Amino acid sequence: MAALALIRHGEYEQLADTPSALQPYPLTDIGAEEVRQQAQRFGDWLSNAGYRLQAEIHCSTSLRAWQTAEIYRQELTNFFSAPPIVVSFSALCERSVGAVANLSVGEIERIVKLDPRFDPLPDGWKSDRDFKLPFDGAESLKEAGERVAAHLNALPLDQGDNLIQLVVGHGASIRHASFHMNVINLCDIGRLSMFYGQPVVIGKREQSWTRLYGNWKNRQVIDPID
Repeated sequence: MAALALIRHGEYEQLADTPSALQPYPLTDIGAEEVRQQAQRFGDWLSNAGYRLQAEIHCSTSLRAWQTAEIYRQELTNFFSAPPIVVSFSALCERSVGAVANLSVGEIERIVKLDPRFDPLPDGWKSDRDFKLPFDGAESLKEAGERVAAHLNALPLDQGDNLIQLVVGHGASIRHASFHMNVINLCDIGRLSMFYGQPVVIGKREQSWTRLYGNWKNRQVIDPID
């Protein structure tokens, strides 16, 4: 059965109350260790499940995703079908807020109020899957999910090779991509999150996806902004 391992990056030095997409900061020490432990647990499962890993690990262009992928490469070296490499793709990045990247939510809202060309931001704009900020380069959560899903759907998964493709990205865009791929339902996007560094492995047989390893996280109000 062909399979994907969808992995959210580890905990990183995130600016408070700020959309995370283009934040350039590294994993924290705690985050790196948590990812390492998750990779080791996944290795235990691989030992028993009979799966091996595709040699290319795909990740977004963010430092935190690349570091997470590198830890998986180091910890699971013996499970890859060939010497592993990490390859970064902008298609796997989180939802972009464009020209206001790395500004706080409060500052973004203030800028919108100062610009007479813009309508007031709607309540709950950060989690509205169809809303896009009125700035160059911004996209909606739906668009980000479609972008990630297009990358995942284009992967050459051979249903008979028993290889898992590792993909390291970001919680919200992975969840929205999973909806577009019929892995989760629309109502699940808002109630689910992902554990730092833990793979959610989904296997595909014909047109149907089955979860093989890992768990989605029930989303909490205190979870960081995606």
